[in-house]
Amino acid sequence: MTDPDIHLAACDLRRSFKIGPRQIDVLRGISLNVRRGESIFLIGASGAGKTTLLYTLAGLERPDSGSVNFEGHDLYKTSERQAARLRNERMGFVFQGYFLLPELTALENVMLPTMIGGCASRQAAENALDRVGLGGRRNHLPAEMSGGEQQRVAIARALINDPTILFADEPTGNLDSKTGETIVDLLLALVRENQKTLLVVTHDARLAERGDRKVEIVDGLINQQTSSPARL
Repeated sequence: MTDPDIHLAACDLRRSFKIGPRQIDVLRGISLNVRRGESIFLIGASGAGKTTLLYTLAGLERPDSGSVNFEGHDLYKTSERQAARLRNERMGFVFQGYFLLPELTALENVMLPTMIGGCASRQAAENALDRVGLGGRRNHLPAEMSGGEQQRVAIARALINDPTILFADEPTGNLDSKTGETIVDLLLALVRENQKTLLVVTHDARLAERGDRKVEIVDGLINQQTSSPARL
């Protein structure tokens, strides 16, 4: 990866799973370049391979073959310790299910990644909650917040270590359409304001129009005819 504007580069990714005697080819040779500061939405039918692709790009799911180069590091040739450090310090993750610990307050949930890194910061967590509009809810438990508020906490947690790239897997999947649009607005505003890269998996083609580019996955391949810059 020689172009300094390329933040992440995937080359010929292949991944398959065995279910009994059958082999299911999920990724069938995907190559993708992601530019710094770009917002990409991965779309496609259920089972097309978009979530597997996202996890593979993030170093969470090892491919059968192919490579992922992130900021000069080959994610699948570096040590697991170094890869884990990259994920904690340089990447942020937002998932459909929020994954907040129910016994912890919003503030404590946001602080978790800094605790893992050994540099817990209450001030950074408070700042992150302020950025997502939840400064006044920092002492509330997840059960005391709406789904949209819980997802905002998850976004604040993803931002706590000031990552260069955010990965979001169906971040609006558990939300009503209006709240989902608000969450996408927030994600896009945060990454554009702070010049971060964003990759989002969504089943909602309408929301995908909000990014800089949409990439459609069909049967484990990128559909070159329909993947295109999205309308801003």
